[in-house]
Amino acid sequence: MSETELTFATMADHIGKEIGLSDWQVVSQDMINGFALATLDDQWIHVDVARATQESPFGAPVAHGYLTLSLIAGLSLKLGIVPKGTAAALNYGLDKVRFLAPVKAGQRVRLRVSLMGFEEKGPGQFLMKAGNVIEVEGSDKPAVIAETLAMLMAGRPVKGA
Repeated sequence: MSETELTFATMADHIGKEIGLSDWQVVSQDMINGFALATLDDQWIHVDVARATQESPFGAPVAHGYLTLSLIAGLSLKLGIVPKGTAAALNYGLDKVRFLAPVKAGQRVRLRVSLMGFEEKGPGQFLMKAGNVIEVEGSDKPAVIAETLAMLMAGRPVKGA
């Protein structure tokens, strides 16, 4: 976890540095099934445990790549990637995403995040670029690498604070 609390004034000092490493997160079959339901992507390799165990090259059901990618948002928030004083942090897009290895149901993953860029785009609006690596416990190859973009809106100062 990040030991440094980020602020808008100090973000530039952290460019090129690791922000933190999340705790391990289990990617359960229930999580995979819920993602399949929400996204209408119910391919057998994700949701049919018996068939995936017998027929898939991985010997088990695997998480959707987009499920693994989507974990970045929540895990990075827990790491404190959003600087203190942020009124809103909005997904702005992705510059690069690669799915390098599957995540089998029941495996644990964690996020390693670094700050790649931080620039003011307008009064109180900042574009943050982060480098993200989703690691799989026991594997030398990460599941996902992704460069994420977020638009941050600075909060208004509180009178008397």
